[in-house]
Amino acid sequence: MDITAIPCRQKQVAVLKDLFGKPHQHTVPSLFIYGHTSTGKTLVVNTLLRTLKLPHAVVNCVECYNQRFLFEHILNTISGNSETITDTDNVIKCDNMNDFIRLLRQIVGEQGLDSQTLYIVFDKAERLRDMESNILPAFLRLQELSALNVCVLLVSEIVWEKYRFGSGFCEPLVIHFPDYSKEELVQIICQDCPPEYPEGFYNMYVNLVLSIFHYACRNLKELRHLVSLNFKKYIQPVSTGEASLNDTKKLWKNIEPHLKKALHTLYLREVSSSQWERYQYDLETTDSVALQGLSHRSHVELPFYSKYLLIAAYLASYNPAKSDRKFFAKHSGKGNKKTQQIKKSERTSNHMLGPKPFPLDRLMAIFYSIVDGRVAPTANIFMQITSLVSLHFLGHAVGEDQIEQPKYKCLVSLEFIKAVASTTHHVIDTFLDRWTDGW
Repeated sequence: MDITAIPCRQKQVAVLKDLFGKPHQHTVPSLFIYGHTSTGKTLVVNTLLRTLKLPHAVVNCVECYNQRFLFEHILNTISGNSETITDTDNVIKCDNMNDFIRLLRQIVGEQGLDSQTLYIVFDKAERLRDMESNILPAFLRLQELSALNVCVLLVSEIVWEKYRFGSGFCEPLVIHFPDYSKEELVQIICQDCPPEYPEGFYNMYVNLVLSIFHYACRNLKELRHLVSLNFKKYIQPVSTGEASLNDTKKLWKNIEPHLKKALHTLYLREVSSSQWERYQYDLETTDSVALQGLSHRSHVELPFYSKYLLIAAYLASYNPAKSDRKFFAKHSGKGNKKTQQIKKSERTSNHMLGPKPFPLDRLMAIFYSIVDGRVAPTANIFMQITSLVSLHFLGHAVGEDQIEQPKYKCLVSLEFIKAVASTTHHVIDTFLDRWTDGW
């Protein structure tokens, strides 16, 4: 792939090209490239190195999970040994940092690479923190320790501050890959437009899907998959002759229930794409095989207070904050008759917007209102919130580092919450029946 074919990353490409410079020029000892998943970090780095034909070795730290695999993969890649080589006599063996530096200098001299910069890329670099304490500092100082023109690139999804521990660190140059904006996501996904359909029609469809899912998900791969998966259902009325490309009302009416199902299970998908597709396109008859992976979470066992915390999180995500006093404060009075008679279809539209972020203090206020009996705010309660995050029932809100006021989102569906509420004998419908459209 040509580096110019990567959209919405021109600024990062220009910065990296300036840092790489000419092949014979010295560059910075280490670079730290970070950003959320699916922001183009690995794609840009690998494509740029291949396009500029620079000598490099790319290491996936998930696959090379110990230092011996790490050292041997780098050395064998630089020396030109194939990963599928059968002659073990030619495979380079190395199990410590001293031997690695010695063998690296030897291979660079043999390959004639000492006249140009060698690049070593560590993808999923956060895994290096789990190895011996000298590995990460040594790689950050590899240019100094080996006396070679070598640059180490760390590609990670977490910030550099999470790497600082111990001593001996050489601060790398940090480059941030920000999240794609909604307009950039539309631009990238529209590259998948089928050739038999106009670009404007596909662009309108992508904007429609992202207007629903962009609040709940910013992952490019996931959004790209959802757009591709639901397009066949979107154009079904056009294929059958029931509607034209300009009949947006019929097209929307046909796709709305499928997008709703996709939104409810966005974070809890546990079936293959083929099973998920059957589930999406077979709403009238229940497919037990497709639903098997999705339904078993309904029987998950949670600690007593975790159930109430999850219910409170769901209410905080989908109820407007201005309704808390009416629902949870004592002697707040009943809602007026107009509010109680809101149609089900109007309440459902709030679900199409996805979960809203909420602060921790609001979660705890709702929790204390719905839990049975008085509960002291102990560390155990807050540890259960952390457990719900690790189980992907709750998620941290996307944004800047929120140390003083952390925010969360509830990532489970309405059906799942009802199943949890039924085990606590908690009547959650009394809160859900009064939703309004005013967020």
